[in-house]
Amino acid sequence: MDDAAHADPGEILEFRLPDLGEGLTDAELQHWTVAVGDEVELNQTIAEVETAKAVVALPSPFAGTVVELLAEPGTTIEVGAPLLRIRTSTPAPDGNGRRTSVLVGYGPETENPPSRRRRRRATASAPPAETEAAGIDYEGGVIGADAGAGAGGTAAALPERTGAEHEQSLADTQADAGGRSPAGIGRGTRFDVAGGGRGTAAPPGAAPGGGDLASGLGAGRAAATPGARKLARELGIDLWYVAGSGPEGAVTVADVRGAVPVSEPAPREHTAEEVARIEQRADGSVREERTPISGVRKRTAAAMVASARTIPQASTSSTVDITASLELLDHLRATKTFEGLTPTPLALVAKSVLAALTEYPGINTFWDEANSEIVTRYFVNLGIAVASERGLLVPNIKDAQTLSLRELCREIGWLAQTARDGRAGLSDLRGGTFTISNVGVFGVESGTPLVNPGEAAILCVGAVNMRPWVFRGELAVRSVVTLTLSFDHRMIDGELAARFLAAVAGALEDPLTLLARI
Repeated sequence: MDDAAHADPGEILEFRLPDLGEGLTDAELQHWTVAVGDEVELNQTIAEVETAKAVVALPSPFAGTVVELLAEPGTTIEVGAPLLRIRTSTPAPDGNGRRTSVLVGYGPETENPPSRRRRRRATASAPPAETEAAGIDYEGGVIGADAGAGAGGTAAALPERTGAEHEQSLADTQADAGGRSPAGIGRGTRFDVAGGGRGTAAPPGAAPGGGDLASGLGAGRAAATPGARKLARELGIDLWYVAGSGPEGAVTVADVRGAVPVSEPAPREHTAEEVARIEQRADGSVREERTPISGVRKRTAAAMVASARTIPQASTSSTVDITASLELLDHLRATKTFEGLTPTPLALVAKSVLAALTEYPGINTFWDEANSEIVTRYFVNLGIAVASERGLLVPNIKDAQTLSLRELCREIGWLAQTARDGRAGLSDLRGGTFTISNVGVFGVESGTPLVNPGEAAILCVGAVNMRPWVFRGELAVRSVVTLTLSFDHRMIDGELAARFLAAVAGALEDPLTLLARI
């Protein structure tokens, strides 16, 4: 049986992880939105990946049928690494039938990719033509009940496998068995593919349906239509334990829908955000739990370690009477200008910070180690730290120094909600120049935050509390808040930091002075 007889229609193209911008070198695969056998359209979302900045939806650069997924959810993938292969409906431009690796934005590769595996001639009859016409996914061939026995049994043509390919087949088979060990695949009952009926329980070490373990594992996954395989994956059903009614005993969509697994179903796989291991006492109470470090948490940790190791940090703080600012906000809420908006203390703090940065631009800098320069920026991309289910995110408002208080209210509210909903894009999360962290929403009076790499300072805003306060020479109950500024001591000395913080505090204590500074 020559290659021409088994030539695949169309070209198999490989999609690699594209450069997602701003020097990002890798991303973590969150989940696939397609499965093997699915038809995909041009620019259809095929997967979501998480970078150090955001969760990004990856569109397909071509249309066709998914033939292979090359990465598992939860793994970190380097830029340029292969993600999946798609068989297109049109031949390659050069007509030579070679696989082409494509990285979005860079076009096809010019080097010669490896040729397709050659199929070895079958020792007995191959699956009938109608089997392949029905769209059965053999994924390396299907082995029958008497395959390898040499006693009148039938065997499908199997591809030649290198040692590495055989190891991958073992891994694929183990994965399809819900994480069970290879030896465990033979336990339980399996539909007899070649015989057309339900087989008996195979002894330990035997391949499903007969033959030795090595030949059974080498056969790849259970025969099933692409639609059945996709549905089984979604329902968590192990196809090895589903009786097939299709040609040659292949599992169909109807089989999966009506399947009651002969053995136990595959155990539910936990996501990276869920607890990986839990140690329990005899009474069932939890003693210890271990959670995988991944996604935003992993990248936040890396950024904070870099901050602690590379930035010599100092801090200064001030407790401020902001009663006048709260009264101003109450007045603004009743005006038509702020109709539909909720002016908050955070928005007024942000406006005060922007005014102070105009007066003290030395705070809005960063340390360029490569060029031995201190870079002063006269624009402000104002970062607002947001606690989300994925972890800490810091989206920023571009050119915030140009916005009015009303516009700041709108942008802060929109940006924070976008981050919490997981809809913040790369453009929202990169390029910040100064950050505000509002820990007051958690009832905390103060904190000492770490400076974000690439910035020179961060302001922490505590909770607003009613306290006895000396006001105009008399003791009164006033609304006060503590502000803490952490800064990079390589660029900002104590005097500059103190003057900047005093300017912010002064604007909040008497918000009418903002009129003279904006």
